[in-house]
Amino acid sequence: MPSCLRGRFLVAAKGLADPNFFKTVVLIVEHNEQGAMGLVVNRPSSVTVQNALSQYFEIPSTDDVVYVGGPVEPSALFILHDAEEMESECPIVPGLYCGSSEDVFEDVVRAYAHSEPCSSFRIFSGCAGWAPHQIEGEIARGDWHIMPASADLVLQDDSYEVWDKCLRKIQIANRIMPHTVRNPEWN
Repeated sequence: MPSCLRGRFLVAAKGLADPNFFKTVVLIVEHNEQGAMGLVVNRPSSVTVQNALSQYFEIPSTDDVVYVGGPVEPSALFILHDAEEMESECPIVPGLYCGSSEDVFEDVVRAYAHSEPCSSFRIFSGCAGWAPHQIEGEIARGDWHIMPASADLVLQDDSYEVWDKCLRKIQIANRIMPHTVRNPEWN
């Protein structure tokens, strides 16, 4: 296991029964001696971005939805985006940045509204958090698989496919891990 999980996906194992994380993929945004923080990237909500941000910004009509980033601080908003010129921090993964300040939200949303360089963003309500050494214990117990994260999977159009795609990649990389066979009678 890498010493720092920042920029990695935690992919829920098939046996992880916690309803907050069942069949989820979490992008780890921070991981240090104080613990870890991440965003669930494959759990869209029914709240539209326009409804969530209309009281703060004037934004164009969109069907984009806010994603449930996790059970911690559900009223806090986070944004993942690909607008390199708007960030002063290092990307989480190449081409993907995280912000939570009002300025970042406003800059990214305004750029999107005017079809400027920012081509993609995703907004999250809440996050996932772990106390020091908690995530390491959950990984050791087999609750999570680790894999490198990628911006294309985070910003994929059909977020419901992300967990399956990640699990398939993990199974291919670890051939000893059992996989589901669609038609076992063909063996």
